[in-house]
Amino acid sequence: MTQATDATKSASEPCLLTHDEGRVRVLTFNRPRALNAFNQELYLALAEALRSADADPQVRVIVLTGAGDAFTAGQDLTEMASMASATGVIGFEVLLDALEAVGKPILAAVNGLGLGLGLTILLHTDINFMADEAKLKCPFVTLGVVPEAGSSFLLPHVLGYQRTAELLFSARYMGAKEARETGLVLETLPRAQLLPRVLELATKIAQQPPAAVRETKRLMRHATRGEARAARAREAEEFKARMVSPEFQEAMRAFAEKRAPNFD
Repeated sequence: MTQATDATKSASEPCLLTHDEGRVRVLTFNRPRALNAFNQELYLALAEALRSADADPQVRVIVLTGAGDAFTAGQDLTEMASMASATGVIGFEVLLDALEAVGKPILAAVNGLGLGLGLTILLHTDINFMADEAKLKCPFVTLGVVPEAGSSFLLPHVLGYQRTAELLFSARYMGAKEARETGLVLETLPRAQLLPRVLELATKIAQQPPAAVRETKRLMRHATRGEARAARAREAEEFKARMVSPEFQEAMRAFAEKRAPNFD
């Protein structure tokens, strides 16, 4: 999560880059000055790109990665406070719905820092790769809020309850080696080799019978889909309540004032 903005970015520069490598659609988060933090525009752009790729018969595999040195810093804090009183479309929820609906395999190339959604999005992708120097963090409690994206269910499902509790309660960083050992990512490798390796596997998957691949993903995801949706609903309710809490207000003030928060 970050407060950086794209104030100096050209208005014509897209927040999401799209290109095809054969039958592989590569989607690149493109807000590098903001460490690829998600604002409403990027949430909606990625959701639409996922729907488009899933509907395109020429695309068989989707790859997610970030521009520059970060994967994504998660929610852009310049928009976070306004989410508590939002009455329109919430881009975060639109994106999660789109991710959940994609039937084609999604591979993640975690090229750098991943905060908040930068970690929890990996619970909705199918195969994850991570650069050796990259690191992940869930800073939710530090901000006075709770986990999101169904991670209160999905993260213990992947890591186990105690490791998840320690990771979330302490809000510490997880390095690439630990992410691989816990099963959150499949492989770690030098950043220069990351995207080529991901594209190598994506291309191999794209050569398989597409309907069989799609149905295999559906069957594997079926067991956890209902629980993940229920977790998302619980999280969304509590997240909104936390965003008007004194703890959240103090966390936001401390961040803006560049000081340690005081929760006493």
